Amino acid sequence: MPAQDDEEQGQVFVDESDIIHEVDVDEEDLPDADDEDDTENIEDPDDSIHIFTGHTGELYAVACSPTDPVLVATGGGDDKGFLWKIGHADWASELQGHTDSVSSLAFSSDGQLLASGGFDGLVKVWDTFGNFKRTLEGPGGGIEWIRWHPKGHLILSGSEDCTAWMWNADNGNCLNVFSGHGAIVTCGDFTPDGKTICTGSEDATLRIWNPRSGESIHVVRGHPYHTEGLTCLSISSDSTLVITGSKDGSVHIVNITTGKVVSSCSSQTGSTDGNPESIECVSFAPKCNSSKMSSARPLKGVHPEVCLVGFPWAVFGGMDQNLTIWDLQNSSPRFMCNHEEGVTCLAWLGASKFLATGCCDGRICIWNCLSGECIETFKGHEHAIQSLAVSSNLEFLVSVSMDGTARVFEIRDFLNIYKELSPKCIAFMAASVPSD
Repeated sequence: MPAQDDEEQGQVFVDESDIIHEVDVDEEDLPDADDEDDTENIEDPDDSIHIFTGHTGELYAVACSPTDPVLVATGGGDDKGFLWKIGHADWASELQGHTDSVSSLAFSSDGQLLASGGFDGLVKVWDTFGNFKRTLEGPGGGIEWIRWHPKGHLILSGSEDCTAWMWNADNGNCLNVFSGHGAIVTCGDFTPDGKTICTGSEDATLRIWNPRSGESIHVVRGHPYHTEGLTCLSISSDSTLVITGSKDGSVHIVNITTGKVVSSCSSQTGSTDGNPESIECVSFAPKCNSSKMSSARPLKGVHPEVCLVGFPWAVFGGMDQNLTIWDLQNSSPRFMCNHEEGVTCLAWLGASKFLATGCCDGRICIWNCLSGECIETFKGHEHAIQSLAVSSNLEFLVSVSMDGTARVFEIRDFLNIYKELSPKCIAFMAASVPSD
């Protein structure tokens, strides 16, 4: 075809003499103009409604205020803690002063104070605006966990130096040091009545203490108890029983008064090398005890399938990828709830039949403990969930992850039955949840 000037070219046509080779093309193989590289960037959906990204490292700890439904504290491997508010992207207060990872966080039961513990061996106390109050010193190793007394401003913590410490948070005075464990004190708590302390250790023992005298009342060890280090514990709402989990894949329940093992259960599966998989989290089912409320019994609006009154259950999860719902009366599993990867943490959604589990794959599963069914899976995190917390109004579930973010998920749809209840009942149910 002869060449023409651009001004005169107009439309250009191709005739058969210009065809060099014909190729058959299936129209289904042709890409759409809008689909160039989208298939290479497909990501899991993010179900969260709020993401906090103030940290610059892995996150290890989260706590929700028991009185302010939007106030959250988080801490992690960047040696920092933060106070921030759900739905308030412009409000955050950095908790400065730790020189190593912030490993644990806890609000006082009245919601007035926050305590942070770090691998620097320090416990720091803050008000709810993030103002520093004081440092609690003493432990010779990193802080593993922190708990507040259920009725006052007393702080209990466990340390890498094999001891547990108790301070008065209002004046910083050390009230007692609990010595006796032969390894890291990995878990512990006050009983709900505040009269006793339970601690667990890497030395495979549980110790029961008198908080006033510092005396070790019972030491639980040897057959039929754990053979490897304890990883977690939880205390029943009536302060009579403590449940413990261990690296040996077993769970035991101990009578706090006698120090005797009263029930035991083991992980149903082991690792590929035949060794047991570690138990990472345990809890008794929370109880809605109407006798503690001023309203008349029975509570109006409490559906029997929502409130856990009368259900003697415990739950535990671990690296065997299972959540076990354990019937305490029969000492047998009620349900085995399977996950795709290991279970690292759990949280009850108030005093309800619903339980959340956090997993190594970054997903959060919501379980109906009456049926053993997973009714929801929340996605958004890219790496393992480290801890979970529930807001005081039971509307939000907050998670922290090794991916460096904290995410907030709505859970009010699971608890619509609570809309029929009085605000006092809702507040009590939120406060009934045992510590992780």
